[in-house]
Amino acid sequence: MSTNPLASLLPGVLDGVRVLDLTQMVAGPLCTLLLGDMGADVIKVEPPGGESARHIGRNRPGGESDYFLSMNRNKRSIVLDLKQPKDIEVLRALAARSDVLVENFRPGTMEKLGIGYESLKTDNPGLICCSLSGFGSTGPYRDRPALDPVIQAMSGLMQLTGTAESGPLKLGVLLSDFVPPLFGTIAVLGALRARDASGVGQRIEISMLDATVFSMVPREQYFFATGKTPERSGNAHYQMAPWNTYATADGKHLMVVAHTEKYWQRMAQAIGQPALPQDARFIDNAARMANRGALDAILADAFATDTLANWTQRLTDADVLFSPVRDFEAVFADPAVREHMVQTVEHPTVGELPLLRTPMRMGSTPTTIRRAPPLLGEHTAQILAELAADGHTMKETTP
Repeated sequence: MSTNPLASLLPGVLDGVRVLDLTQMVAGPLCTLLLGDMGADVIKVEPPGGESARHIGRNRPGGESDYFLSMNRNKRSIVLDLKQPKDIEVLRALAARSDVLVENFRPGTMEKLGIGYESLKTDNPGLICCSLSGFGSTGPYRDRPALDPVIQAMSGLMQLTGTAESGPLKLGVLLSDFVPPLFGTIAVLGALRARDASGVGQRIEISMLDATVFSMVPREQYFFATGKTPERSGNAHYQMAPWNTYATADGKHLMVVAHTEKYWQRMAQAIGQPALPQDARFIDNAARMANRGALDAILADAFATDTLANWTQRLTDADVLFSPVRDFEAVFADPAVREHMVQTVEHPTVGELPLLRTPMRMGSTPTTIRRAPPLLGEHTAQILAELAADGHTMKETTP
């Protein structure tokens, strides 16, 4: 795990852009994290008790939550009670001096507070407001609460995951929390580019349901062509074979994919059965799919004859498309991951805190981790002082 020597030398692509962050949990904070990593000054507005993620999964010295630490570097925290008129005034002053506002309240909440986009843009026509919500601001589901597993279930994603025996399963990662902020970030960058030409901002809306449905491409074309949901097939593929996981002699697993004839030939050579592709049952993909049970049994028997380490070498030498199925210990011990993806920063209560870098390698304007995740309200006084220096007369504000 290393630090980035460029962090203090080169400005990010969004250097000079101010982002007002009214988000919580995962989907919203991930959007503002990406903007912050690209150089934006992100001001995170939190209620007096802190945003929801501060109270989930506490497992660090000082009570810091792994959820919060993961999603909130490169941000400054200010505490504002948006039920109080004086703090709404501060929020409006900040919005008037910001380029982007990102929020993930339920639709209509910002308007009820008097800080909806139509109101804020009167003071700042260039403001870009990105709203992330479960189901969008229109339609029959707009007022429903949403979290990742709810969206995975409703989008059809969960129905694709698992086996006939297991029934539908959620993914082991928060895909429905992860994909929407990627689209939100792309849309914000596009809106900033459009504002360069017009001087006018705009409202962006991202629905978690929409984004998750889109994430299933190209499965939707199978449905549009057949009228059927792709079968739940575990680690196998619903249209191609061989494509599955297989246990090795030491009880570990390999993921092996042969989606083209080239890779099918290489796999057969690597397992010592070069004549297998000429078997009528496996002569092409259609035949292999029709006889997938028999094919998987042959491959399972082959891979069970040697250890994971030996198969890794043999399959690598044969240029087979494969990977060991790795646990986190193996992933983060891998120099290729550790050097490119993990950076350690100093945190006031945690001490040395490893964080995942964003995977965007930009040569001239690199993404950076410049600031540890903030303590609650750590920068309130600093931000209020900046507002005062900018000419805003402050009333007494929530500490």
